Amino acid sequence: MKFVAFDLETTGIKPKEDMIVEIGAVLFDGAEALKTYGTLINPGIPIPADASAVNGISDEMVVDKPRVADVLGDFADFCGDLPLVAHNAPFDYKFLLEDVKLHRGAAPKGVVLDTLPLARKVFPGLANYKLWTLVRHFNFPSGTFHRAEEDSAYCGLLFDKIIQTLEMRREPCAEADLVKLMGKEAVRFPQLSVQPDQLDLF
Repeated sequence: MKFVAFDLETTGIKPKEDMIVEIGAVLFDGAEALKTYGTLINPGIPIPADASAVNGISDEMVVDKPRVADVLGDFADFCGDLPLVAHNAPFDYKFLLEDVKLHRGAAPKGVVLDTLPLARKVFPGLANYKLWTLVRHFNFPSGTFHRAEEDSAYCGLLFDKIIQTLEMRREPCAEADLVKLMGKEAVRFPQLSVQPDQLDLF
């Protein structure tokens, strides 16, 4: 199964107030990473110290980087219409949605899948379901956390583990089955001809 795992780093946790400072994504075919996408983004505002403490991204690192409006098209092209996978996907979805709506920008076309509720359903009984906890639980090769491209890679490995486990159990794992297992309606980013507010379902 081909899919794109993606992750954002931001200046805070409020999509209508804070800004994206990094987009990372990895195109997977099963557990194999085929290619990556990553860019730092100038948010146009100072990065708070507490955000920098988490992701290690400073004002100096983004001062000469593109604004988010200038990278939406490239990111959308990278993702195409493949399923989009993120851990705690509503966070990343809402941040990116704000910029797509604000700039009337291009957006990925695939359905958004969330490894957080999927992992809770497929691997019940773990102490918690933070991404780094799951990475260590499954002994995935790991290094840096809280950088977009690296976290995308971990998320992709986790998603493949979920798919492999469902297949081993002979449980359905098509796109529609995964949406149903998440317990939410299918969500996609709005395209230019669609009213965004109709798709903000998370």
